[in-house]
Amino acid sequence: MKALLGLSRAIDALNEQVGRLVYWCVLITVLVSAANATSRYALNIASNAWLELQWYLFAAVFLLCSGYTLLHNEHIRIDVLAAQLSRRGQVWIDVFGLVVFLLPMSIFIMWLSWPIFMNAWTSGEISGSAGGLIRWPARLLVPLGFFLLSLQGISELIKRIAYLRGLIDDPVERHKDPGLDVVLEIEREARK
Repeated sequence: MKALLGLSRAIDALNEQVGRLVYWCVLITVLVSAANATSRYALNIASNAWLELQWYLFAAVFLLCSGYTLLHNEHIRIDVLAAQLSRRGQVWIDVFGLVVFLLPMSIFIMWLSWPIFMNAWTSGEISGSAGGLIRWPARLLVPLGFFLLSLQGISELIKRIAYLRGLIDDPVERHKDPGLDVVLEIEREARK
């Protein structure tokens, strides 16, 4: 189990780093969106490439951060039944959900999306819009995002089994984001 927990920590570290890198995509998306709107309405200059770049960046944020979201336990939960159970019961529901739903679904989507990416890569697929971008980077985001989600699902499964065996503390406790702590500290200082 020590080796599996080591693997879990490595997966967690990977998704943490990916999540922190993708934070920058949010800023870039906002800047591209503002520049695109400004050029379109103030200068009467439009570009499909800039619009598609916004979509690619949004897709990167959504897909590449799915594992990061699972790591930080920020995904959507429906706790109608689970709220009535003990903590161990809730963890068993998580194990069931990971094994029966999340992992098969994410692996299946990753498997189905890989040929679509390969086809776009080998054919040099380009957007049908005038001045549009090449498509393979956007197509790659799907299998890559679901790969990261699958890895994080494996990590969460390892942690929950270790918890059920009494080897680690509750893995579902809300994760703290040190980056958020820095932002909150800056805001507190600014209010003084």
